[in-house]
Amino acid sequence: MAIPFEIPENRWSNEDAQGRSESELLLYRSNLLGSDLTVTNFGGGNTSAKIQERDPLSGEAVEVLWVKGSGGDIGSMDIGGFSTLYQDKLLALESLYRGVEHEDEMVGYLPHCTFNLNPRAASIDTPLHAYLEFSHIDHVHPDAIIALAASSGGEAATQAIWGGKIGWLPWKRPGFDLALRLRDLVKSQPGLRGVMLAGHGIICWGDSAKACYDNTIELITDAARYLNAKLAEQAFGGEKVPPLAPEARRESAAALMPRLRGLMTGDRPKVGHFSDDAETLEFVGSEDFERLAAIGTSCPDHFLRTKIAPLTLDPARLDDMDYLGEALEAYRQGYAAYYERCAGPEDPAMRDANPVVVLVPGIGRITFAADRKTARLAGEFYANAINVMRGAEAIGEYIGLDEQEAFDIEYWALEEAKLQRMPKPKPLVGQVALVTGAAGGIGAACAARLLGDGACVMLTDRDENALEEARARLASQFGADLVGAATCDVTSEDQVAAAFSACALAFGGLDILVANAGLASAAPIEETTVELWRKNHDVLAEGYFLTARAAFPLLKLQGEGSIVFIGSKNALAASKNASAYASAKAASLHLARCLALEGAGHGIRVNVVNPDAVIRGSKIWDSNWREERASAYGVDSGEELEAYYRDRSMLGRNVLPEDVAEAVWYFAAPVSAKSTGNIINVDAGNATAFSR
Repeated sequence: MAIPFEIPENRWSNEDAQGRSESELLLYRSNLLGSDLTVTNFGGGNTSAKIQERDPLSGEAVEVLWVKGSGGDIGSMDIGGFSTLYQDKLLALESLYRGVEHEDEMVGYLPHCTFNLNPRAASIDTPLHAYLEFSHIDHVHPDAIIALAASSGGEAATQAIWGGKIGWLPWKRPGFDLALRLRDLVKSQPGLRGVMLAGHGIICWGDSAKACYDNTIELITDAARYLNAKLAEQAFGGEKVPPLAPEARRESAAALMPRLRGLMTGDRPKVGHFSDDAETLEFVGSEDFERLAAIGTSCPDHFLRTKIAPLTLDPARLDDMDYLGEALEAYRQGYAAYYERCAGPEDPAMRDANPVVVLVPGIGRITFAADRKTARLAGEFYANAINVMRGAEAIGEYIGLDEQEAFDIEYWALEEAKLQRMPKPKPLVGQVALVTGAAGGIGAACAARLLGDGACVMLTDRDENALEEARARLASQFGADLVGAATCDVTSEDQVAAAFSACALAFGGLDILVANAGLASAAPIEETTVELWRKNHDVLAEGYFLTARAAFPLLKLQGEGSIVFIGSKNALAASKNASAYASAKAASLHLARCLALEGAGHGIRVNVVNPDAVIRGSKIWDSNWREERASAYGVDSGEELEAYYRDRSMLGRNVLPEDVAEAVWYFAAPVSAKSTGNIINVDAGNATAFSR
């Protein structure tokens, strides 16, 4: 059964709208539209209102165009997301317009129209709003609308649905020429409720913020209902490749994503995102899949996120690294050829030639980008493109962008300017880390330090409740896109394998392992049971072995990586009544040295951070270890124990989880690219633990 288009809900509340100013009503309307994925997608669409304001120079009343600025998201932005421009100055720009070959120079005039020194840059769609006389205007790209706009039968369907109340404007690249053509069409057809912009979406209006919102919702509803009535029983020509079972899909994607990630070129690794939603599985498993995928996306809103077309893979050859390498190289060469065919002398240099979207019949959709949020959004935009194809094919033939038009959009001056305005990425953006024992003090601090520099982090811990608390806290602080979690007891081979698979599925691979999961015990040798001995070695030696062994294949695929073991002062310095703990820590330290030898040829660095007496925030010190250590030193187990450790250090300072995290960051980050087999002691100074 073909998947129908969703019908939007009118969410306007007169009670919520009451008492708002004109600009506040514009924001309210914009947030309602942008937060509804049946209306628009992230960053998509733009809204405007022409509002009477007092000129700060003359004191006179002037008409000001409030319009969503460049790079904003109408669903989440605040009032600062709008550009404000003098309406009369915008209209005067027509006298400077020299034709379509000079479109880009018009972008440079927009800042000269700024009202009240507003720093928000104006978007390429600003003239669309300025040259229509209506007070309130929405321009949105919902799937049902784009399906009409990207179909050979779209114009006829528009006439059938609205009986002449919606105009039709053939494809024209966003910019000044489109704005003038739109204005002239609307003047020639009085009484229109809106205009369908082929390939773009719909632009519509109203006399008030509410009337405009109501019009937008009604038009989308009309389009969705019409398409739903036209959908065939089986979309895209019917099923050709049935989807694998859910677990098999995830296993295949988890194995494939690190392979692809490792084969992609560029200065920084990419982050992946996987989806096997029903829409994608229906599409990639269909008879028409290859034909439609090759056409590429149509709407500029989709295209800028997804590239001109996806990479499609044969599901029977996903284990063949030669095949994957050849497929990626062929895609890159094809992209380079596209650039050479279309680029002019003034265009920017070719950007990243790797695919953004990878589609696999029976498995789903994988997207790669410089960061996790961008990868996720690219996937969502391609899901929108799939919906568009389904609707477009129901009323005619799906139409993609002309190649040159696509290039001109991808490399247009405003998009390049937007890229140039973006801040320099944080040092670990694109890196993926897995931290064991992440619900404890040191583990959570390490995760936070890596997240703060832009890394994606998979948190693991055997305490499911504490792990979820840590995930929620870090996701709230750094963003849900960057944080994953998997329950894992590092003494279980199966759970360790599952955690690393979850990391690969969530982020595309692995670059950093922080092996931190631990425990501590103390007892004289006569009282050290075999059970206690094995428990220490199971967690602190075998647990580190299992996690490192699981990390190595993933790191090898990337061609480099960093493993950091959280050791202990006790790994180097003997400690009374702690033979099981100290010997296990010593074993893990020597394991790290062995792994440094094995990993060097693959670019894998292995180093150790040795903390001592990290009491605050540590789960270990909440156990019997605190009482045992206090008893061994003859002090009280409260503040007196903390003072004992502080005072015995050479520097006389407390050691905190954040201090350990700084050392972990050093070994994880590129700044230590030439360090392996090394130890950093974070113990405020302890001569017995000097490594040399």
